[in-house]
Amino acid sequence: MAADWLFWAIAAAAAALCLGAVLAPLLRGAARGERRASHDMQVHRDQLREIDTDLARGVLSEAEAAATRIEVSRRLLAAAEAEAAERTATTAPRTLRRAAPLLFAALVLAGLGLYALLGAPGLPDQPLAARQARETDDATLVARLQKALETRPDDLVGHRLLAQSLAGLDRWPEAAAAQAQVLAILGDQATASDLVDLAEAQIIAAGGLVHPEAATTLQRALTLDPQDPAGRYYAALADLQAGRVDAAYRTWSTLVADGPPDAPWIAPARAGMAEAQRLASAPPGPSAADLAAAEDMPPAERQAMIQAMVDQLSDRLAREGGPPEDWARLVRSLGVLDRRGDAAAILAEARQAYANDGAAQGLLDAAADDAGIAQ
Repeated sequence: MAADWLFWAIAAAAAALCLGAVLAPLLRGAARGERRASHDMQVHRDQLREIDTDLARGVLSEAEAAATRIEVSRRLLAAAEAEAAERTATTAPRTLRRAAPLLFAALVLAGLGLYALLGAPGLPDQPLAARQARETDDATLVARLQKALETRPDDLVGHRLLAQSLAGLDRWPEAAAAQAQVLAILGDQATASDLVDLAEAQIIAAGGLVHPEAATTLQRALTLDPQDPAGRYYAALADLQAGRVDAAYRTWSTLVADGPPDAPWIAPARAGMAEAQRLASAPPGPSAADLAAAEDMPPAERQAMIQAMVDQLSDRLAREGGPPEDWARLVRSLGVLDRRGDAAAILAEARQAYANDGAAQGLLDAAADDAGIAQ
């Protein structure tokens, strides 16, 4: 009986600590943490100040200073967009912040009641050390396999096993190298599935980027089997990253329609469709060709292009309105370009338009903070 009371006391204390850890960020709201994009923005602002200093010292000419200032401004805009995404991901709507304590309390009470009926606190635990030992054993076995294959470069079964084992340990760069060796052994006998396995390892090793090498591998795979579902999924991802949003959406929607509903590619394809829809509804920006052409523009024309990007968004919102994300983006962009008076005016207009929307107000609060506007 004493052991049972001790268990429940520990469980209650642990639940209270967990609730505090979960609810604290929600109750704080949009507390600002250290983020990489924020650091990049500060670096670019410092660079802008250094340009003025170098111009005053005569280190840079007027033309060089103008060109450098434009390039740094463009990087500032990109960093601001990245910081906005990070900030939005960590901002909790007001409604959620108010309802969260009651919701979590109800869940805890329900969980305790269910555990009282079905739980078994007397069962022995599953030590973390045992799980870590298994992971260590797996890594040891992989190391032995790698050593053995050093003298057996044509061992197809061994290299297949090595590629699969490394992928299971999330050692994707090594998994890609092992799968490349599998393809080298197979030569012309490599299947579409073999090629897709290589492309997948290359993409995950690159943090999800379908780089040219992976794209070439995918093209070879889909030439052998145009219907390979994993190959089609990653080909759509390549289209999305290249700006071909419509093509990516069509491929993913076809994958979902083809099914079956429990196939492992259905959930990622649905998520891809949602991202494609989001990008399709986003305000238009310069194409890759526009950006390439801008590199050859005189400084004054490049500056005009950057300003036009911001002014186009401002004009569209003034005429048609838009979601709070677009208003926040405009406020943030104006702040980055040191047009804080314009940013403050846009912020006031957006606050009035979304006066009764707690989530929108949170986005605008974050944008105002980033733009350096006093609230």
